[in-house]
Amino acid sequence: MSTHDAAGLEDLTESIVIAIPKPLTSPLVRKGRGPLARLMRSQALSAVFQPIASLTDGRIHSHEALIRGPQSTSFYTPDALLAAAARENLNFEFENICIAVQLDRWGALGESGRLFVNISAGVLVQVLKQCGRETLLEMISGYGVLPRMLVLEITEYERVADMEELAQVVTEIRSAGISLALDDFGDGRSSLRLWSQLKPEYVKIDKYFTKNISQHADKLKTIQALQQIAAVFDSSLVAEGIETEDDLRVLRDLGIPYGQGFLLGRPNPLPREHVEAKALEVMRDRRVAVFPELRRASSTGALSRLAVLDAPTVDSTTTNEELACVFLEQPKLHAIAVVEGNRVIGIINRSLFMNEFSKLYYREIWGKKSCLIHANLAPRLIERNHNVDDLVGILTSDDQRYLSDGFIVTDNGRYAGLGTGEQLVRSVTETRIEAARHANPLTFLPGNIPISEHIERLLNSGANFVACYADLNNFKPFNDQYGYWRGDEMIRLVARIAVAHCNPQRDFLGHVGGDDFILLFQSDNWQTQCEQIIQEFAEQALALFDEPARQAGGIHADDRYGVPRFFPLTTLSIGAIQIQSNDYSTAEEVASAAARAKHDAKTAGEGLFIQSTPLCLEPS
Repeated sequence: MSTHDAAGLEDLTESIVIAIPKPLTSPLVRKGRGPLARLMRSQALSAVFQPIASLTDGRIHSHEALIRGPQSTSFYTPDALLAAAARENLNFEFENICIAVQLDRWGALGESGRLFVNISAGVLVQVLKQCGRETLLEMISGYGVLPRMLVLEITEYERVADMEELAQVVTEIRSAGISLALDDFGDGRSSLRLWSQLKPEYVKIDKYFTKNISQHADKLKTIQALQQIAAVFDSSLVAEGIETEDDLRVLRDLGIPYGQGFLLGRPNPLPREHVEAKALEVMRDRRVAVFPELRRASSTGALSRLAVLDAPTVDSTTTNEELACVFLEQPKLHAIAVVEGNRVIGIINRSLFMNEFSKLYYREIWGKKSCLIHANLAPRLIERNHNVDDLVGILTSDDQRYLSDGFIVTDNGRYAGLGTGEQLVRSVTETRIEAARHANPLTFLPGNIPISEHIERLLNSGANFVACYADLNNFKPFNDQYGYWRGDEMIRLVARIAVAHCNPQRDFLGHVGGDDFILLFQSDNWQTQCEQIIQEFAEQALALFDEPARQAGGIHADDRYGVPRFFPLTTLSIGAIQIQSNDYSTAEEVASAAARAKHDAKTAGEGLFIQSTPLCLEPS
């Protein structure tokens, strides 16, 4: 570098010091002896730009400005630069010069698009304090950047001690036409309160939640929750760290408006006009993503629907005569709780007590005694928010008094009422049925609700797909012959084989119930996949039969009318119907058509039956 060039760079550095409030760039930049200080004095930092694209159509929405050091050195990456800034105590100075370099470069390029610029919350507050709103706007305009096209992406906001002060600064910034974004939301430091207070135009979802989202149902559920919050605060979400086509497809189908990541475009010295071709192909593809499902049945909230009996209580001073009066006045009361203060100490069964009370001379001997002598001092206490597994523990307990006495419902440990054994059985059954509609408890495959939701998404996308209905032939006699355990094993075998032959990103597999399965294919080789599923099941299911049955090719059992007959070995039938755009309008119509194709497959005795034309369903 020549002496003339060095002098010019010193002048440019001084111009940055003038443009940005002087206290924020301090003499350390000019006098510091560290390598970063020398880089900043020699104007060796440069700006690069990474596109932020619409996930709806792939158009470039904006760019984020990033900083780079000299490419041939160890200071090229932002992480290395930030570490050097911390070592040399130049965090504020480094951040301000980065912003100046980025704005200067964007203005020099004559770009009119929207630009995201990172700024820590602390620097933002201090800049506005020391230079004021108007001076800040003049500085931004001086670089040739329109304030209304600038988005300040706030970082390190967890370090701000005075949230109210930051909110006031943001109000002033926004009044100048500048937009606001929160960076890396969900990284463990982000604040929902800050989102609520600042109501940023954009919130960037941390890449932890977007990375491999196509394989993690919990991440998908988290982002769906963020979408609800974004709707409340009128913020647009930006998914960061998109690197795979499968993740991009899921985020697109979730309805995330904007995305950023290497798949869409890497940081570049010049802004991009288009996203990468692979990303654009995904966004234009009508095929929908198969959302990952939680592979377990939900069992929470069983008592939310349980009718809790608001029953009176007694205490240890209540006599047996007084208790008998309570039971006589309330003939439907099956039991009564014994409570001391807020603490439940026992439960008294109505039938057992009244049997004793009706005995000869009972009143004369025991009438004035405490009713506590009849109490079960180890009652079952259930909190309102206990889950189904806790309730099932009552049903399977060796102490069956819990079914006759019922149980005591508490709210935060305080007596709330009584529950009966009958209510308990009904509640557990209903909750299990409801859970099975979401995830089948035997195979953990998606149940009826996710199946319907996926069909609706396919129909709404206008994509062509194939709906298949799979069912076992001669399963009932097999189940009757060998018992439910081996029957369950056969159903799980169908699930394992089907999962192995479905593309998890293209094909959806659901378990309707019993031995019925739904397969929704977007893969082009769906027919081969179905044939392989049928063939492999026929081969592997042999192991579930005893040797005599394998030799005979079937079993002798009663049919549904009780008539003994011979049943061939269990096989799998699949009915398939190819769905073209606009063939059907509801998930119910698709499911009915697939069920009819399955019926035809079983009637024809074929492993795979392909319905050649859509069924004409009469309006219901």
